[in-house]
Amino acid sequence: MAGKLIVISNRIPSEAAPSGGLVFALHETLRKTGGIWIGSHPDIADKPSETLSEYGEQGEYSRFSFTLSQSDYEEFYLGFSNSVLWPVCHRRGDLVELNRGFEEGYARVNARLARQVVKVAGPDDMIWVHDYHFFPLASELRKLGYTGKIGFFLHIPFPALGDMGALPRAANLPHWLADYDLVGLQTRADVARCLEMFRAESDAEFMMDGTVKCGSRTVAVRSFPIGIDVETFVKAAQERTEQDKLADDMAGDLVIGVDRLDYSKGLPNRFRAFGRYLETRDERERRVSMVQIAPPSREEVAAYRELRYELEELVGRVNGEHGEIDWTPLRYIHRNLDRGLLARLYRRARVGIVTPFADGMNLVAKEYIAAQDPENPGVLVLSHMAGAAEDLTDALLVNPYDIEDMSEALKTALAMPLDERKRRYASCMKKVRETDVSNWSRKYVQALKSCPATLPVRSAPRVKSEA
Repeated sequence: MAGKLIVISNRIPSEAAPSGGLVFALHETLRKTGGIWIGSHPDIADKPSETLSEYGEQGEYSRFSFTLSQSDYEEFYLGFSNSVLWPVCHRRGDLVELNRGFEEGYARVNARLARQVVKVAGPDDMIWVHDYHFFPLASELRKLGYTGKIGFFLHIPFPALGDMGALPRAANLPHWLADYDLVGLQTRADVARCLEMFRAESDAEFMMDGTVKCGSRTVAVRSFPIGIDVETFVKAAQERTEQDKLADDMAGDLVIGVDRLDYSKGLPNRFRAFGRYLETRDERERRVSMVQIAPPSREEVAAYRELRYELEELVGRVNGEHGEIDWTPLRYIHRNLDRGLLARLYRRARVGIVTPFADGMNLVAKEYIAAQDPENPGVLVLSHMAGAAEDLTDALLVNPYDIEDMSEALKTALAMPLDERKRRYASCMKKVRETDVSNWSRKYVQALKSCPATLPVRSAPRVKSEA
């Protein structure tokens, strides 16, 4: 008998019919299949409940929330998830903050969530777990005797083996992942890093069918490059509103960057590269403006506050050295903008610049391509370290650590002839359509359905091997 699909993510959408990216894809998948979406409640609770609660308006599928206490939020979310796992996955072991309280909070929330999930999950259901907040959730579910299929998808980069040395002993990543039936990653490079981790495990074995046996469990590891809702974004970019007058009034060529304020996005180097371009451009009278939209993120974490101060200083320096009475070269917006307005700004921009140091995929790169006018497209300048670079090979690929490389790419993009811009756009747009977010979710669910039945739960917990 076919069961229901249960999606688990750190946050749950607040609206009954969400729009945009991943949330839209999961909403559409559940709307078609029926099932349950489980995520954390936006409000902090005095004491977290041991049961899930109905959340918001119930439509074609059910939505349930779990609650976090203040200590859960500080230890599970800000602590282990974002002060340990996030920097390790983004090659920033120097920013890892180890704290036993963080480890305990992460384990506590995952164990409690597992107890809540088994109350609503049947053996014929499929559970689809999202992101680094819940690496050990399958292990906790297996301990409780759950034998249904459990899939996992990591939206950020998979950590390199060398960086995993910064994790505490309690973070038994190989065995956490082995308790899933299917581990989905963004890129082929992520899959290679994950398999390298398993090769380093003494009790891991590579099977003839491509799966990995680790301890008593067998898991499949595959790449599923995530995308955007292409047609909706194309339509949004073509609309016109009164708000767009601001973009129309900006003289000269426009370079745009849109990133959550995070140290993995390479924003300080991007600002330095734009400043270097302004210093070396041949046409001194040519006015090129950069608009950087960087909504705030995790400002309770010290590294994020320091990044904000650094960016504000760089903005002042660039504008002070290159600005004119009637021209501000670098515009920095530290808040969210309407998604439709963003789509139209992308279309107006001659260059889209996406230069992270590490990124699982980076959907801004795909949004920028989708928003372009096919008859007069802009050029994407893309870090070769973004997951999107694996498919968008006709973008101008750059090294985000190399200021001169990025500066020269800006110059090349702004001077690129129309025929070449059209060719590069057509190649990139083909890949953007192939990885439409609806295709992504459909392919993942089909792959999870195809996984063989789960073996009975092991009788004793495993211990992380000495290495």
